[in-house]
Amino acid sequence: MNVDIIWSNFLKQIKDELTSLSFETWFKETSLYKFDNGKAYIIVPMKIHKKHLEDNYSELIINGLYNLTNTNYELIFMLSEEIEEQEKNKISTNPVDNNFSPGNLFNNDGYVNSNLNNKYNFDNFIIGSSNKFAQAAALSVAENPGTMYNPLFIFGNSGLGKTHLMHAIGNYIVDNSNKRVLYVTSDQFIEDFVGTSKKDDEGNNFNYIDFFKNKYRNVDVLIIDDIQFLGGATQTQKEFFHTFNTLYNDSKQIIISSDRSPDDLKLLADRLRTRFCWGLTVNIFPPDFELRTNILKRKISAGNFETEIPEDVIEYIASNIGTDVRQLEGSITRLIAYSTIMGGAKITLDLAIEALKDFISKGISEKNDIHRIQKIVSEYFQISVEDIRSKKRSSNISFPRQIAMYLCRTMTSESFPKIGTEFGGKDHSTVMHSVEKIEKEIKVNKDLSNIIEKLKKDIGIV
Repeated sequence: MNVDIIWSNFLKQIKDELTSLSFETWFKETSLYKFDNGKAYIIVPMKIHKKHLEDNYSELIINGLYNLTNTNYELIFMLSEEIEEQEKNKISTNPVDNNFSPGNLFNNDGYVNSNLNNKYNFDNFIIGSSNKFAQAAALSVAENPGTMYNPLFIFGNSGLGKTHLMHAIGNYIVDNSNKRVLYVTSDQFIEDFVGTSKKDDEGNNFNYIDFFKNKYRNVDVLIIDDIQFLGGATQTQKEFFHTFNTLYNDSKQIIISSDRSPDDLKLLADRLRTRFCWGLTVNIFPPDFELRTNILKRKISAGNFETEIPEDVIEYIASNIGTDVRQLEGSITRLIAYSTIMGGAKITLDLAIEALKDFISKGISEKNDIHRIQKIVSEYFQISVEDIRSKKRSSNISFPRQIAMYLCRTMTSESFPKIGTEFGGKDHSTVMHSVEKIEKEIKVNKDLSNIIEKLKKDIGIV
């Protein structure tokens, strides 16, 4: 609501109703200062105008403003110097409520803080086949923000590195340019937007709206995480739509993440989902065994742990913990803590199994299918479980080991890498070779076929 335009229109309305002398004397040098809490503040040139306008023209002014705004206002006449003095006496020069957006809003340059986490960068992002394309796209955007792949939409399950890549983009841009970057979660965007409905001490929300627009539209790069949480927030979606359009039309870079593709964001408006596909959409897939191993090794290297973690333990964790990077890294922390609590015990595969038995989705105990198979096969061939897991290559051990690997593969749903890990860290190709060998032998060796059938009955896995 532009008060200058309203007052200008008001003066045009009354000019023909008054004599030129009355208009020139009492209205020509007046102006409308503001509307506040049902009151219209009108600036007059001298004190005499206050009483004269109030006594003789109040009804004219009230009716004229009502015609323009559809609101009846109480009139307050003030001198310019009174307004200036009132402004000086305000307690705070910052019109924004400190509770509007938590934390330190502005940096030393007067811009809204970027909210970037410096620990996330491209150098410490581990690349594998599952995230190589997403990393390359992110780096391309970081090197040329606003010029290509706009918007960049990154999606994938939780814990795969989306947030890491987004912070890495932002940090790269900040380090290599003067562009203003803002990272927020969708929850923060919603909170800020809801804050625009607040009223200040004078009953207005103009200051909050101005702050919101300045925060989100006066940036060169907007990074918003977990956009799926805008689902259901209809009014916030509308505001984000306008924010998106403003930034996009000004060639400002927009980076968005979600746990699902734009087509699967059914709770978001179609016009938003369409815009998300204007640029480049990339998917981060769950890390494969090799990438999980590399992530664990980087975690160990960066941690500078005094205790050495053997290769078979790393492979065991990579095979059992799953695909969430945070859980992978957390397993190392848990393992080290367990070793320390146990008096600095040497980290071995057995110690890792014990330390992480409650940490993985499927407990590793005697009830574990692979362990059960190892135990029954070992008893049948009268060797120890330690032997069957060992690297010993004598025929009386290697052949039962191959049978056990075959049974693990055919009687469980475990992967070749996981089976290899459970057999002392054997490579997955070793497991594959063993399975193929036993399959061929069964077809030509009836005795072996009978042994396999007996072992299957003893194992009894349904």
